[in-house]
Amino acid sequence: MFADNKKVVRAKETIKETYLADSRPWVVGFSGGKDSSVVVQLVLQALGELEPIQRAKKVYVISSDTLVETPLIINQINNALDKIQAEADRRGIPLETQKVKPEINDTFWVSILGKGYPTPRQKFRWCTDRMKIKPANKFIMDKVSEHGEVVMVLGVRMDESKSRAESIRSHTIEGSHLMKHSTLPNAYTFAPIKDWSTDDVWEFLLDEPVWGKENHQLLQLYQDSDGECPLVIDADSKKVSCGNSRFGCWTCTVVNEDKALSGFINNGVEWLKPLLEFRNHLVEIRGDRRKRQKQMINGRRYLTTNLDGVDRSRAVRVPESELDDWLKRNGVDLRTVEDLHLIVEVPVEGELFPVEKTLGLGPFTLKTREELLNRLLATQERIRTEYGMEVELISEEEIEEIKRIWSKTK
Repeated sequence: MFADNKKVVRAKETIKETYLADSRPWVVGFSGGKDSSVVVQLVLQALGELEPIQRAKKVYVISSDTLVETPLIINQINNALDKIQAEADRRGIPLETQKVKPEINDTFWVSILGKGYPTPRQKFRWCTDRMKIKPANKFIMDKVSEHGEVVMVLGVRMDESKSRAESIRSHTIEGSHLMKHSTLPNAYTFAPIKDWSTDDVWEFLLDEPVWGKENHQLLQLYQDSDGECPLVIDADSKKVSCGNSRFGCWTCTVVNEDKALSGFINNGVEWLKPLLEFRNHLVEIRGDRRKRQKQMINGRRYLTTNLDGVDRSRAVRVPESELDDWLKRNGVDLRTVEDLHLIVEVPVEGELFPVEKTLGLGPFTLKTREELLNRLLATQERIRTEYGMEVELISEEEIEEIKRIWSKTK
């Protein structure tokens, strides 16, 4: 039995030793994926073996809900959290499960449909900070304020990647099982399976599931998709997560192709097709000049040498020194104009050889945001009527906030 394996025994003994070493509460990151599932199950087993009087400090198991998780995955996480809580109660472990969510002003739909943010890409991944790091860090810092210091227990492993291994080594405290948190003061991290391989992880999960058949269901999810997007709590984690078609947000536009959604659909989950179609539409329109404002959110305009989407045969050429007058004279509103084909000629160090530029792109236009909201609601209704799945792709609270933002924009 793998449960008797030396790595398992050593991990549980390390968990007990670290738990009993001080009074700092634990915050266990749970993404619903394989690594965090192993950590939570090891914690339950190890603390369950302690004497009741030794289980003195609180353990929080937190999971990030970005509000745009793939519905299959969020259902898996919700079920797992219920089982974790029930198992902890049965074993007499002072554990509390929590889901952390972004503030209404930071949700995916309020950011895109309300404020007009361009959909995320590798070089502009605003989503991870707002939807994962901030909510998790807020929870952690609330506990720091309450207790002075906390320990984050994470399912990070050395063999995940070279950058992950380097991060673990660089933050390790000599003579301790703990590591310094890369950004949060008075917070430490503990990685009880840092030396485990992927085979170790799956062998443990399938050998003796702590809460029933869920781990076999988890394996099926992995077989049907392409891995999970872990709980992100710092900048270092951000560098090595969510970048290669992992299951997480169904709206993810950072990757070129969503292999996870496609994998689920190919394995018979047909009602996810409308989600994939909508996600692909978000990717397609990101660079469409007609759907983007020609100024930044703060009203500032800028010039770019990227002339993609500018019809040269219809383009109007304007010297940079005359640009403001031309825009005013022609009544051009950079917030709403769509079919603007403009080439700005910029002299180089006073020479007569101009550099061709055009107006850079800002947020989605209000018209595009309205179209996207209507399309999203139609997608939601289609899933409910055609497939009989009662899903909520956007909340009423988000819709209200989006319309509030629009009212200030018009």
